Amino acid sequence: MTSSKKLALFATSLFAMLLVGSVAFAQDPAAAAEAAKAGVDPMRFVAAGIAIGFAALGCGIGQGRAAAGALEGISRNPGAYSKIFTPMIIALALIESLSIYALLVALLAMFL
Repeated sequence: MTSSKKLALFATSLFAMLLVGSVAFAQDPAAAAEAAKAGVDPMRFVAAGIAIGFAALGCGIGQGRAAAGALEGISRNPGAYSKIFTPMIIALALIESLSIYALLVALLAMFL
């Protein structure tokens, strides 16, 4: 798949997500006024969802690249398995902790 096709697919899927997601915030004016009095901003939830989505995307790409590099190193030199495997697992755990931190920040952004 060429890069222009990937870009077109990404733009189309992003447009579809934004189009479908806007329907979820449709509400009657009375409920909107009541939510405004209570201090609830629905855009907090949208921002938190987008933030955790980007964090998960970045962590997924990072984990894929880390695993690919480790597997390539092991395939080139199978004797180095024990020296490569443990640092790879530690790196994957650290990358995963970044997505957990992003989740915590998103939850704080929604409810505080």
